[in-house]
Amino acid sequence: MRAAVAGAGLVLAAASGSARADEVVATYSAYWAGLPAAQIRLKLDDAAMAYHDEIEISTDGVPHLVTHFRGRAQAAGRLAPGGPADPLRYDAIYDLRKRRNSRIGMRFIVRDGAVVAERADDDTSRKPPLAEKYRRGIVDPLSAFERIRAAVAARKATPNATFVVPVYDGTRRFDVLGRILPKDQQTPGVVRVEMSLRPIAGFKGESSDDGDPDDAPRPVALTLTDDARLLPVSLTVRVFFLPLVVRLDRVCPGGKPCQG
Repeated sequence: MRAAVAGAGLVLAAASGSARADEVVATYSAYWAGLPAAQIRLKLDDAAMAYHDEIEISTDGVPHLVTHFRGRAQAAGRLAPGGPADPLRYDAIYDLRKRRNSRIGMRFIVRDGAVVAERADDDTSRKPPLAEKYRRGIVDPLSAFERIRAAVAARKATPNATFVVPVYDGTRRFDVLGRILPKDQQTPGVVRVEMSLRPIAGFKGESSDDGDPDDAPRPVALTLTDDARLLPVSLTVRVFFLPLVVRLDRVCPGGKPCQG
């Protein structure tokens, strides 16, 4: 469930530097099989050709009773004009029923002309990281959606445009395969994107101490506002054969924390 909820947060978690305001704070509700599953708070911030994004997730209802999951993640990196988001660091801390203050920490370094993700000193993962070939040329989950939103902004006028984002979350390596749906499948006011999470390595218990999801490709339906912000509006993904739906509740004015 940690992976499922974090995956939902991941799909909601970014915007291209050129397509968003300096700071955006939004809240989301997640429902699994029609029942409350989680609350999500998202903060997107960019300044001086850099980004600093944050996401907080806490489970509700049955998922909370089962997992007691609560997590917070932050990512920071560079935003070059006309280029992809380049991550510098990624940090996440989360609680589960049997584990408290678990940490994922990654630092991105350049080695032999490629960016490589290395574990930070405070990372508490119990198993070794994946081989370096799986940690080269990738981005963390939050930076991944800096790239997804940039890809949508650049390609949304092109029918059936596709993109690929390579992601490493500290234990698992997967690709996000995206396709912007053609005009006859779009809805006025929003942009609909069809995605699939394709496992590459680290699944089926290879390198995760929290239990891995099924290693089959996982389809995702993502809807974004059809404006300069391209703010995520909804997401649907199947978890344990039932739909997990994440919906935008509200955008907080001026990037200030939501009240009430």
